[in-house]
Amino acid sequence: MLICQLTDLHVRPDETTRSLVPETNTLTERACRVAAAFTPLPDVVIVTGDLTESGLEAEYANLSAILARTLSVPVYVIPGNHDQRENLRAGLAHLPGVTADPHFVQYAVEDYPVRLVMLDTLVPGANHGAQSAAQLEWLDNTLAAQPSKPTMVGMHHPPFVTGIPHMDKIALLNPDPFRSVIARHRQVKRIVCGHHHRPIVGQCSHAIVSIASSVGHQVALTLDPADPGAFNFEPPTFQLHIWTKKNGFVSHTVYTDSYGGPFPFVT
Repeated sequence: MLICQLTDLHVRPDETTRSLVPETNTLTERACRVAAAFTPLPDVVIVTGDLTESGLEAEYANLSAILARTLSVPVYVIPGNHDQRENLRAGLAHLPGVTADPHFVQYAVEDYPVRLVMLDTLVPGANHGAQSAAQLEWLDNTLAAQPSKPTMVGMHHPPFVTGIPHMDKIALLNPDPFRSVIARHRQVKRIVCGHHHRPIVGQCSHAIVSIASSVGHQVALTLDPADPGAFNFEPPTFQLHIWTKKNGFVSHTVYTDSYGGPFPFVT
């Protein structure tokens, strides 16, 4: 199974040029077209939050149009802190799973060799993420329903400390109860996240956690607690996660910008 993970699109209502602001609509569409042209074609595309810049109806309309004209495979989305849950549920209701739960954008995808469990960590009005007691109970019960099927969990806010201080302050709040749920379910082989706008790998209980870069702009790497943080224009990327029964998960980084090559090793 081949899973394409896009994250942190930050789609805006329009593409009016602003100083030092990335053209996120164009960059999102470019990433989608690169994914659509990949051989073999991914089985699914998952988008792990911050679909939009401000959660506006016009932004979800733009995103819906971009997805419709670029991708032919199923697309599974969840919110990030820049999204607004109700506008997402209304504007992207046609996407699978978005309205499966009456309160949150949380659902399981059962149709593939890997089970996808998509989580909603949005806290309205806040930048950090959280899982309420009710959401953790839903996660525990959902994972318990398929204990032997390899599972990938998708979420926006990372459940581990990355060492980037200004971003760790707005990661998943109080991650210990979440870790406890994951620890009870050994079939969870990978957790994939966004939010930090950098490629980072960590761990949550037994499961590997990977954070994907944004398809637009990146967060500058700093380990200095006094650094307030900044963004930059390091190359945008997305992740391709391959799963096979023999090898489990293997992940690759795909650059969406143009570059020289390919050139043969032997001329």
